[in-house]
This record gives sequence, C-alpha cells and structure tokens, in this order.
Amino acid sequence: MSAVATSSIVFVCVFSGALLGGVLRSILPTNHLADDSKDIIKLAIGLIATLTALVLGLLVGSVKSSFDAKNEEMKRIASSLVLLDRILAQSGTAAGPARQLLRETAVSRLESLRRTKMASVRSPDSTGASNALEEVQRMVRELPTKTRAEELLQNRALEVSGDLAQTRWLLVENFESSIPTPFLIVLVSWLFIIFLSFGLFAPFNGTVVATLFVCALSVSGALFLILEMDAAFGGFITVTLRPLTDAVGRLGK
Repeated sequence: MSAVATSSIVFVCVFSGALLGGVLRSILPTNHLADDSKDIIKLAIGLIATLTALVLGLLVGSVKSSFDAKNEEMKRIASSLVLLDRILAQSGTAAGPARQLLRETAVSRLESLRRTKMASVRSPDSTGASNALEEVQRMVRELPTKTRAEELLQNRALEVSGDLAQTRWLLVENFESSIPTPFLIVLVSWLFIIFLSFGLFAPFNGTVVATLFVCALSVSGALFLILEMDAAFGGFITVTLRPLTDAVGRLGK
C-alpha cells in the first residue's frame, strides 16, 4: 500500500476517534466524566501520549538513518562503477567487451530505477543486473595477464567488482519497508485513543472540530513523511539518482 493511502487511512481513523469521543461525551452518565474520573483518564492518556511521542521520535530517527544509508550505498555503487571502468580501461583493448557490458548494465539499472521512482514501486526485479555483473566478472577473470602489472589490474578489477556486487545486493535487500505492519497498527491505535480522549473532554463546537481536524491531518502527515522516506526509491521523497547518472555518463570514456 502506498504512503498516500496509508496516511489517508490513518487520518480517517484518528479523526474518527475524536468524533467518537464527542459522541460518547453526550451519552455517558455524568459520574463517568466527574473530576476524579477526568484526572485518572488524563493520567492514562498522558502515559500513552508519552509512549507515542517516544515511538514517533525513534521511528523518525531510524527511517532517516536508513534513508541516509541508502544514499551512501548509491554513491558507493556509482563510484565503484567508475573505478571499475577505469581499471578495465588500463587493462587494454582486451577489456573492451567487459567495459561495454558494464556500461549497458549500468544504463539498464538506471532506467529501471527511474521507472521505479515514477511508478512508486518498492522492489524492482534485479535478476538481469545480477547475471550481467557476474558475466562482467567472468570476462575479467578471463583477461590475458602477460605481465605483473596486468595481473595486478585484473586482481584489482575483481576486488572492485566484488565490492560492487555486495553493495548492490545490500541496496536491493533494503528496498522493502523496514516498518512492520503490526508496529504501525499499534501506533495508530495509540493515536486513536489519544484523539478519543480529546473528543471526550472537549466542548463540541466548530472551533474544536476544526482544531482536531488539523491535528489529525498533522499526525497523518508526519506518518506520510516517515513512510515516504522508508520507501526511498518510490514516491515523493526518494534517494537521489544523480551519482549513478553521473557515473553512467563517465563509463566507456
């Protein structure tokens, strides 16, 4: 489910809690809303609100760290591509086919990531890129090494291509959401209870309803930003593809 759809559902649930609280206020017996009862309810809701604030803060920090890590992985992939291409260029004309395949693979993955970004898809198929990169490694291993310098270049190319493959697989594994659905359900449930208490004790008028509406919209907006950053490769807030674009422009030259 997209971040827009999820945050919309959260908004409906949270704001419905506030409206339900207003309805309960009108039907509950008077003694249920006495001062002593209000004090206990406010203490309980304060505890839930504190837990919710802590969880939201931890969630934002975790998602931001994950987003930054994906950005760094993208830069590492781009730099490894350029480095591998330059090493192969020093290996002579025999490495020409490997350089060409490396560039074709990089261009294909860049276009795939762009389509993923536009379609808000979380996890693209990467089997083709994996096979192509393994083929590049095979071609590097088969390069003729008549001198010590050529042997060193071959070993370095294999080392860089191995690091490239490892980083790429790490990025692929991180495509999926890192926020468990049960975790999100519990968080939304806490928010529902908090807004239910708001509606339970607040006078039911236009100003209060508008205020609760804005608050519910703000909370759902915060979750929207969290989910968008968690997706990283699809949606409005995405990992930049500029390093990979610049790298593709340098390959084969």
